[in-house]
Amino acid sequence: MIKGVVDKQTSELRKLWDNKRALLFQLLNLSMIVFSALMIWKSLIVVTKSESPVVVVLSGSMEPAFQRGDILFLNNQDTPIRVGEIVVFKIKDRDIPIVHRVLKVHESPSGVVELLTKGDNNRIDDRSLYAPGQMWLRREDVLGRAVGTLRYIGMVTIMLNDYPPVKYVLVGLMGLFVLTNKEGG
Repeated sequence: MIKGVVDKQTSELRKLWDNKRALLFQLLNLSMIVFSALMIWKSLIVVTKSESPVVVVLSGSMEPAFQRGDILFLNNQDTPIRVGEIVVFKIKDRDIPIVHRVLKVHESPSGVVELLTKGDNNRIDDRSLYAPGQMWLRREDVLGRAVGTLRYIGMVTIMLNDYPPVKYVLVGLMGLFVLTNKEGG
């Protein structure tokens, strides 16, 4: 059975390769999809003023407010950040942003705003997470504040990162779907 499916798929790929016009059409369709997604992402960056307008909650540190796998939509407008708001921030030399609640806001006489954060499910504040010697977050460390959420949808992203074989199976299934859909149409 599997050999028959593989032979059929190989035959379809050969037909596509032989018909250069159809191959070009498929490549153009793929590039349109990729460029459309990129344009939407870049537009979100401009509108939200955040380099990362959508993030996935990766840990349980914000439970019960946010669960692992929730998708957060961010906005990074210039309005003052207040105690109690949930912000996403990035620490120097760390790749993964952190989602936590603002515990304290400190404004110096010169106008510099500094923040102290804490996860709702954590016992202590985040000073141990900050860069060595850093006691407060600066406004430029904040990627944005949470303005909306989709529950658990981000679990797909977590599964694909935690279990790479799932990623390959999913890509294979998508390829199989595209080729069998072309065959039917």
